[in-house]
Amino acid sequence: MVSRASDTLPAMPDRPVLELFLGDVIELRRPHACGASTWLVDRLGADIGLRCRSCGRHVLLTRRTVESRLAAFIERGDAAMSEAARPDKARSA
Repeated sequence: MVSRASDTLPAMPDRPVLELFLGDVIELRRPHACGASTWLVDRLGADIGLRCRSCGRHVLLTRRTVESRLAAFIERGDAAMSEAARPDKARSA
């Protein structure tokens, strides 16, 4: 019998996906090495791009990691800008 990759994956959680926008400023539970805890969301997808508000360092974290480490939203970004930047959005010519 052939085993499929989908048979070995863990079940999807029942909670909804956290809605993030480009330009969101978030606070994570653990501080960065520079001592700051606030981050700017500058990339969305399976990996979330975060830029430290103190030192400017850029990191990529999985969406699951960001969801588990999120402490609070400091400032919300623009939903329209996030929608316009979606790569899977069909573009009409």
